[in-house]
Amino acid sequence: MNDSLILEVDDLVVDVLTGIYSEETGKPQPLRISIAVELAMPERFEPDTPLDASKNYMDLKFAATEALPPGVHFKLIEAVGDHICDSLFVQDARVKWVRVKIVKLAIAEHDEKIGMTLTRHRR
Repeated sequence: MNDSLILEVDDLVVDVLTGIYSEETGKPQPLRISIAVELAMPERFEPDTPLDASKNYMDLKFAATEALPPGVHFKLIEAVGDHICDSLFVQDARVKWVRVKIVKLAIAEHDEKIGMTLTRHRR
């Protein structure tokens, strides 16, 4: 069995231009975004292991916030997920796979979670 290191950031709420219906276009929608990445890791993490042996968790947050291009309308939330995956693969060659879960908060009526989960592997 292989060891693995999964870094996670959960439940970021980000306003993103997305949607295909007329009532959705032209204004940002709140999306709840969670991200997990598997990272190649060293043999052990000792107490004095430097940060560059892992990854700054804020890089995951950045991929779902500042790395999304301002003013770009994503018709599908799947495209938002792909953009986040691409950003994380470009940031760090040690990223093996990225999983992005996006929930469209504006369309929920009774606290249900409507959205998708996209997993991409480095090719």
